[in-house]
Amino acid sequence: MNIAVFASGRGTNFSAILRAVEKRKIKAKIALLVCDDPEAGVILRAAKAGIKTALFLRKDYLSREAFEGAIIQCLKGHNIDLVVLAGYMRLLSVDFLRHYRNKVLNIHPSLLPSFKGAEGIKDAFVYGVKVTGVTVHFVDEEMDHGPIILQAPVIIEETDTKASLEQKIHRLEHRLYPEAIRLYAQGKLKLEGRKVKIGK
Repeated sequence: MNIAVFASGRGTNFSAILRAVEKRKIKAKIALLVCDDPEAGVILRAAKAGIKTALFLRKDYLSREAFEGAIIQCLKGHNIDLVVLAGYMRLLSVDFLRHYRNKVLNIHPSLLPSFKGAEGIKDAFVYGVKVTGVTVHFVDEEMDHGPIILQAPVIIEETDTKASLEQKIHRLEHRLYPEAIRLYAQGKLKLEGRKVKIGK
């Protein structure tokens, strides 16, 4: 199985997934990094691991359709079976998802459906909830909406700051995301409507 990781930032989830692949916990290959920021730290992480980076800048294309069309052609050229979003800061179109139906995973730093959007950690912290967490889900046409694969909680202590909560969330992400990808790669995820059944 060939995986393409889409990332826009530092790449800590990319590294966590890569470690799981290298340890053979995930029986798949990271065949490609897709990035939309030439300054992103994840590019250096990929280079050190010998993984090819495909850089696609939205400004280089006349339309979103042309932009995503170029990415789709690149994915096809690398025989990509699974797309893993790891801090990719662009929403994918309905047309893109039609090409990769139930083959795109995302991780979100809250217990969905609570605190959707780009500021999930901050929003939970400011709201004052006592428990937040991490969600791995399939991507569908709505933001942070697709069927949930795995969730795990994080307790917000009285002494937590936003920064300490971010650290807790990220540590959990680095465990939970590789596990979800492992289950997918082993064919253990079965979609029944909105529910994801996990096989033994």
